Amino acid sequence: MNSITLRELARLILCIAICQSAGVIGSVFTASSVTTWYPTLVKPWFAPPGLIISAVWIAIFALMGLSLFLIWRKGISSRNVKIALGVFAAQLLVNMLWSYAFFGLQSPLVAVIVIVVLWLLILQNIIRFWSISKDAALLLVPYILWVSFAAFLNYTIWRLNT
Repeated sequence: MNSITLRELARLILCIAICQSAGVIGSVFTASSVTTWYPTLVKPWFAPPGLIISAVWIAIFALMGLSLFLIWRKGISSRNVKIALGVFAAQLLVNMLWSYAFFGLQSPLVAVIVIVVLWLLILQNIIRFWSISKDAALLLVPYILWVSFAAFLNYTIWRLNT
């Protein structure tokens, strides 16, 4: 078993903090609409309560941070790692953009488009990470599964409210 150095522990904490920060930034757009606009929407029977959604996202952002750390641990000098990290950064940005589209703009339709882009970026991220660290790629599987569910939920909310 590989031991982790103090420097690596600091990197791990930073990676998790970066990913959790994306959640915090996304919640800025969510905060006002979740108590005003969102309750007025017709939602399907399978829409989970907000506390479940928050808990799942916290766990997923932690897994994303661990995944990012495993890639960073491989070294950032290779072209493959740089591209993979670029895809990671892009999907993290689009993740935050979804919160803005759905809750900030209050547009389930725009959010459907954004979440499709997000799903494709996560898939690309998993593929890119796989060639560098299979463990890092596998840590992103819950993320793509959750976003798949969220995409279906988003689509259903859009259809029920048009």
